[in-house]
Amino acid sequence: MTGLSQHLQRIEASPTTAMTDRATQLREEGRDIISLSVGEPDFATPPHVIEAAKAAMDAGATKYTPVTGTMALKKAACLHFERDLGIATGPSRVIVSAGGKQALFEAIVATVSEGDEVIVPSPWWVSYPQMVRFAGGSVVPLRTHASRNFRFDPGDVEALIGPRTNWLMLNSPGNPTGAVYPADMLLGIGEVIRRHPGVMVLSDDIYAPLNYSDGPHATLANLCPDLADRICTVSGVSKSHAMTGFRIGVATGPKWLIDAMGTLQSNSSGNPAAVSQAAAVAAFEGPQQFLAEWREIFRRRRDMVVAGINAIPGLSTPVPDGAFYCFIDASPHMTKNGGRFGDDKALALHLLDHGVAVVAASAFGGKDGFRISFATGEDVLAEAIRRIETALA
Repeated sequence: MTGLSQHLQRIEASPTTAMTDRATQLREEGRDIISLSVGEPDFATPPHVIEAAKAAMDAGATKYTPVTGTMALKKAACLHFERDLGIATGPSRVIVSAGGKQALFEAIVATVSEGDEVIVPSPWWVSYPQMVRFAGGSVVPLRTHASRNFRFDPGDVEALIGPRTNWLMLNSPGNPTGAVYPADMLLGIGEVIRRHPGVMVLSDDIYAPLNYSDGPHATLANLCPDLADRICTVSGVSKSHAMTGFRIGVATGPKWLIDAMGTLQSNSSGNPAAVSQAAAVAAFEGPQQFLAEWREIFRRRRDMVVAGINAIPGLSTPVPDGAFYCFIDASPHMTKNGGRFGDDKALALHLLDHGVAVVAASAFGGKDGFRISFATGEDVLAEAIRRIETALA
């Protein structure tokens, strides 16, 4: 008997990459398409990182490394976790993966069994529910709303915890909403987790350097060190250092979990690329001053896009506190509200016809809207907003 496994039948391809691929195809056909569908910084990878990659190749770093990463990168990751996230850890509790997505996938697959439940704040990054379903778990949505900047109360989490709850997933700053969880909110979540010893927390902090709110980035493992054996924190260099193509993520957590993730990695991908690991060492250990400059550029783009979107009739978005996305409500344009689009997928296709690639809100567990990335130049963003306004006029 042939066919797809039950595991694979539970999931579908990422809608964000599907829209990006479609935009690329249209460009190759000669269409003028502005793609705001992918979360990829438009900055060049820092020169010192590029030089480190070249030096590594010249030095012969083209062979296998330890499956879970080189000791040099694990130590550099420990520096990053403590300096940038306030998490004290050691190399034995760090794993290096081919991007943060792989680390998240391994943590879920290593721990979620058939019938387990995972609480995921919604709107969510598209891959979170797919990972849970692949492992046989059930997604328990934790609904959030634009009126509260897509934040929730700790009590909302506790109301969803049941006997099969395995994980609570956190993403701050968040994709697709830009939501940032302040310290007092995370402390409240910590209190809830203490009352439920069977629940772990998977904290995706990949956008930590892109936090526009006042004060330092807050993360649960730093605020609640007594829960360290129940928190897995994921980070990387893709967003912070414009290294998406290098495919390096890092995670830290209890040793039993990191070891389990390593077992999975040893039987799937093996080690991340040796040259990419050397480049990531330079990213973590090298100059960090440029991050503040990049953050201010993103902040300026954010303010321009928010003002432009909110000036278009029928569109609205709160001001995202982090990352580089706006999650836009377009409900007045839906037929149920007197508009002309049956759903947000039809709206996204309409905008694509007018030269702008976006991702429908329904791809993220939302509805009646779309997500755009402002990780591109201001002139491009201004033209994209003009096209969106024209398409909806």
